[in-house]
Amino acid sequence: MRMHKKLGRAVFSLFSAAALSVLGGSLSLGATLPDSFTVAQGEEFFLPQSSLPLRVSAVQAVDGTNAAQTASSAGSSYSVKLSLPGGIAVKTVKVDVVQRQSVVPGGQPFGIKMFTNGVMVINTGDVQSENGICNPAKDAGIQVGDVILCVNGRHVRSNEDFASLIDSSNGDPVNISLMREEQTQQVTLTPVADKTSGAYRVGLWVRDSSAGIGTVTFYDPTSLVFGGLGHAVCDVDTGEILPLMSGEMAPVEVTGCTKGKCGIPGELSGAFLSEEKLGDLKLNTQTGLFGQLGKLPQDSQDTVEVAMRQEVHTGDAVIRSTVDSGEVKEYAITIEKVDYSEESPTKNLQVRVTDPELLEKTGGIVQGMSGSPILQDGRLVGAVTHVFVNDPTRGYGIFAENMLDTAQKVQSQS
Repeated sequence: MRMHKKLGRAVFSLFSAAALSVLGGSLSLGATLPDSFTVAQGEEFFLPQSSLPLRVSAVQAVDGTNAAQTASSAGSSYSVKLSLPGGIAVKTVKVDVVQRQSVVPGGQPFGIKMFTNGVMVINTGDVQSENGICNPAKDAGIQVGDVILCVNGRHVRSNEDFASLIDSSNGDPVNISLMREEQTQQVTLTPVADKTSGAYRVGLWVRDSSAGIGTVTFYDPTSLVFGGLGHAVCDVDTGEILPLMSGEMAPVEVTGCTKGKCGIPGELSGAFLSEEKLGDLKLNTQTGLFGQLGKLPQDSQDTVEVAMRQEVHTGDAVIRSTVDSGEVKEYAITIEKVDYSEESPTKNLQVRVTDPELLEKTGGIVQGMSGSPILQDGRLVGAVTHVFVNDPTRGYGIFAENMLDTAQKVQSQS
């Protein structure tokens, strides 16, 4: 009898442990799922991939109308309760019904010419004055990564503007308007005369522009709005996102490639072909670089549908890229992992290059391939964003849906 009791307690303990494990798994899974999804009008919402068998239950329209009717109407929303077998609740998510978008996939390299809104502080340095070494900017609290917008109310448009405004102060205090972490601040500092040149200085190194190459991810053939890179253009010294005032998309040619190796990322090298402007840059954001083409490209391709995030799955896919002076080519990859969490909007996919030709040419993913579109099941699902430094055959990608959301902001401004 005692043995039966012990056995019963042991079995109960096992069931309890299993229940706790499932509950813990549901809580963990709920934390990794976004609060909302989108679905194309007329299509049924289905579940994203997960390690647990999620089920849809309790579908309800947000406005109280019939959920089935809501699902067929773009611009409407409904809620979905996600649960595990046995009715264990995981999360209730909102589903927004939208019109499915189609775009032309890219893969072409493009030149980037950017001018910042203000000038970015990339370093501070001491000034040798008649009274000794000092640093007025540092004393005033100015930091690396700050963006100086105005000096005494006058907008700063270039490095030369800033230097001229400081020098013309004649040593009188100046008011600096700057941006730090998306907040505008005001500081006052007093320039000092450089002992050698006599010019007034404040002890700052600043940058007003940037140039480079990237890859076009997609463009809309109607609005001519395009998206590329899949991540922001950041300052090479500070790592901060460069605040875009104006910029141009320019024609470039890929002239060579340094293969990636373990611990050493590879890189595409290119040359600007001319001063011709292909388009205007409008937004430099965490999800990519966006703008508007001047005209429809001569080699315009057929459009493809943009996949919703829950439609992306592990398995075979292709990327479109230009890694030499030739044309855009498709290369085989495998999507190894899909991450639906919203913690990092540019690292939603983990991909591995499997194409022998691409591995031979580049060693995998190299700098300059950022923005290369990822296609799966005939749809645009994402873009390459980062390479694993210790394994150049692998890298991260962003959901195409995330980039399209930002591109629509450009379209609404046009």
